[in-house]
Amino acid sequence: MNDMSSQIDTPEKLIESLAMAGRAAQRMLARASDAKKAGALRAAASAIREDTSAILEANAEDVSAGEANGLSGAMLDRLKLDGDRLEAIAVAIENVASLPDPVGEEIDRSQAPAGMTLVRRRIPIGLIGIIYESRPNVTADAAALCLRSGNAALLRGGSEAVHSNRALHAAFARGVESAGLPADSIQLLPTQDRAAVGAMLKAAGLIDMIVPRGGKGLVARVQADARVPVLAHLDGICHTYIHAAADPAMAKDIAINAKMRRTGICGAMETLLVDAAFPAAGDVLSAIADAGCELRGNSRAQAIDDRVKPASAEDWDTEYLDAVLSVAVVDGLDDAMEHIAAHSSGHTDAIVTGDDAAAERFLAEVDSAIVMHNASSQFADGGEFGLGAEIGIATGRLHARGPVALEGLTTYKWQVLGQGQARS
Repeated sequence: MNDMSSQIDTPEKLIESLAMAGRAAQRMLARASDAKKAGALRAAASAIREDTSAILEANAEDVSAGEANGLSGAMLDRLKLDGDRLEAIAVAIENVASLPDPVGEEIDRSQAPAGMTLVRRRIPIGLIGIIYESRPNVTADAAALCLRSGNAALLRGGSEAVHSNRALHAAFARGVESAGLPADSIQLLPTQDRAAVGAMLKAAGLIDMIVPRGGKGLVARVQADARVPVLAHLDGICHTYIHAAADPAMAKDIAINAKMRRTGICGAMETLLVDAAFPAAGDVLSAIADAGCELRGNSRAQAIDDRVKPASAEDWDTEYLDAVLSVAVVDGLDDAMEHIAAHSSGHTDAIVTGDDAAAERFLAEVDSAIVMHNASSQFADGGEFGLGAEIGIATGRLHARGPVALEGLTTYKWQVLGQGQARS
C-alpha cells in the first residue's frame, strides 16, 4: 500500500474516503459546461505528451516484470507502450473531447393525459468504478469517457500495469486540475490489495456502477460479489463464418486479419467456421497456418490441412488471446448459427458472404452485441465505431450493449412541466 492507503484502517474505509471525494467532484462535473469538460480533456492529453518519458519509463518497468513473470507474448503486447501508442492514447482523449456532450440531451418529449409536458433528459450515472487488467490505455480511455459524460471515476488497474497506470493517471489528473476541474474527478486506487476490490464491489450507495474489463475470472468474481450494479464485459469468443457464397480472396484477407492483426484483443477471432460448400477452404486454412497460427479443428477441418490438430471440447469455449484458432467445417448457415449460439460469448460474430439473404438472416438471428457482414471482428472497438474510445464491449442485455462510450455512461431523468395541475 502507498502512503494514503496505509493511513486508513481498512479497505472499506479507504473506498469510503475515495468514493466520498469522487462524489463531491462529480457534483462539480455534473454542472460543468461542455467547453469546460472538453478543455480539461485536451489539457489531460497535453499533460500525457509532456510526461512521455516518465510514462514510458514506468511502462518499461512493468514490461520487464511481466517478462520475468512469464506473461505471454499477447499479454505483453497488450501491456507495452511506445511513443506511437502513447500518442494514440493522447489522440483518443482529444477525440473524446470533440464528441458532442450527452449531458442534458433531450431524449424525447411528450404530453401527459393531465396536460403536463414530459421531458426525458440524459444525466451522468454518478461515480463509476472500473476494474481492469493489463492494458494501461484503459486508464486514459475510461478517464476520458467518464469525465466527458459528467461522471467521476474510481479506477483499479491490474498489478501487471501498476507503474504505467500510476504515471498515466498522474498526468491525466494534473491536466484536468490545470483546466479548473477537480483532480478527484478521476481517482486511481492507491493499492493493489485485492481486499480493496472487494470493498469496491460492496460499496452500494457510494459507487453507482461497476465496469469490469478483463478475463473471465475477473468478470465472474465481480458478478458474484458485487452489491453495486455491474455493466459486464465478458470474454470475446468471437466467430467468423465463411459462407458458401463468400469471395475467396475476401474470406482469406478477413480471416487472417481477424485472427492475426492483434491476437490479444477481445475482438480477435477465436473460432473460424467454414461452410462445407465453400470452395477455397484449403487456401484460407493454409494462409492462416502460414501466418504462424496454431489450428485446432474438428475431423473435417483436419482433413483439409494436415497442420490442423484435433480440437478438444474445451477449445470451442476458449478465448485464446494468442495465435491459436479453433476451426470447424459446418453444413450451411443454420449449422453455423447453431454453433455460434452454443459457444459464442455474445461479443462479436461475423459472416463473410456475397449472398445478401444469408447475411440478413445472420445479422438478424445471431444474438451477439455486435454482428458483422464482410468485415474483420477486429473492428469491434469504440474508436473504430466513431465513439472516440470505449469503456468496454458490454455483452449483457440491460442498459447498454456493444462498445460502451458516452451514451452508455448516462442515464436519464424525467422533467415534468405543469401549469398548476393537481391530481384528483
